[in-house]
Amino acid sequence: MIFGTFPLDEALGAVTAHSHRLPDRVLKKSALLDEAAIAALRAAGRTEIVAARLEPGDVPENEAADRMARAFDAPLLSRRRAVTGRVNLHADAPGLLRVDAAVVDRINLIDDALTIGTLPDFTMVAAGDMVATLKVIPFAVAETVMQKVEAVARTAPAITLHKFRKRTVGLVICELPGLKESVIEGTIEATDARVTGLGGRLLAPLRCPHAEVPIAAALHQLLAAGADLLLVAGASATVDRRDVGPSGVVRAGGEIIHFGMPVDPGNLICLGRIGDTPALVLPGCARSPRANGIDWVLQRIFADLPMGPAEIMRMGVGGLLKDTDARPLPRAKAVAREEPQPKRRQFAAVVLAAGKSTRMAPYNKLLIADRTGKPMIARVVDNVLSSGARPIVVVTGHRAEDVRAALGGRPVTFVHADDHESGLSASLKAGIAAVPATVSAAIVCLGDMPLVTGRIIDRLIASYDTDEGRCIVVPTHQGKTGNPILWDRRYFPEIRALSGDVGARALLKRHMEQVEEVEVKDDSVLRDFDTVDSLATLPQRLRPVDVGQ
Repeated sequence: MIFGTFPLDEALGAVTAHSHRLPDRVLKKSALLDEAAIAALRAAGRTEIVAARLEPGDVPENEAADRMARAFDAPLLSRRRAVTGRVNLHADAPGLLRVDAAVVDRINLIDDALTIGTLPDFTMVAAGDMVATLKVIPFAVAETVMQKVEAVARTAPAITLHKFRKRTVGLVICELPGLKESVIEGTIEATDARVTGLGGRLLAPLRCPHAEVPIAAALHQLLAAGADLLLVAGASATVDRRDVGPSGVVRAGGEIIHFGMPVDPGNLICLGRIGDTPALVLPGCARSPRANGIDWVLQRIFADLPMGPAEIMRMGVGGLLKDTDARPLPRAKAVAREEPQPKRRQFAAVVLAAGKSTRMAPYNKLLIADRTGKPMIARVVDNVLSSGARPIVVVTGHRAEDVRAALGGRPVTFVHADDHESGLSASLKAGIAAVPATVSAAIVCLGDMPLVTGRIIDRLIASYDTDEGRCIVVPTHQGKTGNPILWDRRYFPEIRALSGDVGARALLKRHMEQVEEVEVKDDSVLRDFDTVDSLATLPQRLRPVDVGQ
């Protein structure tokens, strides 16, 4: 690969090193410099460009990233589209991630052009979680390097996901005189949260005296009820294999295979089994919902991974889970500072309907009805309602009551821009300010673009991915940028800082590296209708009867 500054006469076939905002299009980083791109650069007054020219035997970055990802193919893992030399791997189901560090290291040591980063080994993941990212550093990689990486990746699975089995869990609660009811209730609540968090079901807990015989009887009763995992919460800490809890497992026909673990909290766990059913005598820390050794053991059992003495004794590295005063920010305080995150991504739509429609005087373009009797603003909002965007915020200003009436009965939120006459930015700021804090991004829609369908809006939403740097999503048609535009909420402060008669489009040039373009086959995303003459270009069914004839 040759990297450098090329005269445009010599740049054909190279790829751009940086994004370029041109008058009528955006040339994104890594874009192929074809004849149309070079012509656009010339038209913008450019004479040269920083680019990379591929040589024979070079594999382009996206192709290299995709090939590398395919070498890591495994059940329950899916790969995303290659973007700027990066492919992310995601979990398709909840489970426990296994990572072979030796294989990952071997790949990262082959060449600095190719890298893979993963979550730690034995990480619990939910469906959709990103588990690894593969990144090609330069714009191209030698074919010989690619072949070495693919060969190593296929020697052994570097990343595997073990899906959690929906287990039925039985819990025995042992009681001693003086044991507080709140302790028992806390143990049941924490255990139920652990089991359901792994996709399992907790049978009604059985309470019995803290003695060997009643514990054994309760275990048999839970087995008969269908339990395929048994837990015993002792009234006091287990201090020996022959203590009450472990003895109850043995009396029930089971055996104790290991006592203790190098994880704190969790040292006093006791691992046993009755036939093929795992039976655990829980340490006292199981009463707490905070992370402890029992979580590690349960995760592996639910994932159907081996769980015996050797597996437990290898848990020492990373096994210090207890908070200490020596830590600069103990876990309890860190959790308290975390802001609540939405359970799933929400995408709001902000519909701008505050303008005076001066170019269509004496008519108000938003209120002109088409041949079906539906006002233009109602047509636009109905299109948005057919998408996955919720909530929908409609910004009013000029003739606000009429706009509200035109949208009567529709599930939208109205916000009034008091200073709408000062320019477009006032309406935009009012709409963005009304977007709830739980929303990940907002699609800014114009009230005079009735040809933009809900399907187009859904395509913008589907293309949004902050992990892959697609934080602003714009529709394009034949290289021209249109509307609506999706904005990640990280840009909301900049939008609220705008002033005058400008929209958020002014921010695109500042954040070109985060812009994702979605090509639309028709020109609906370019067509607004703000003059009487423009109404005549609407499809026949959408043309007004008495205007622009």
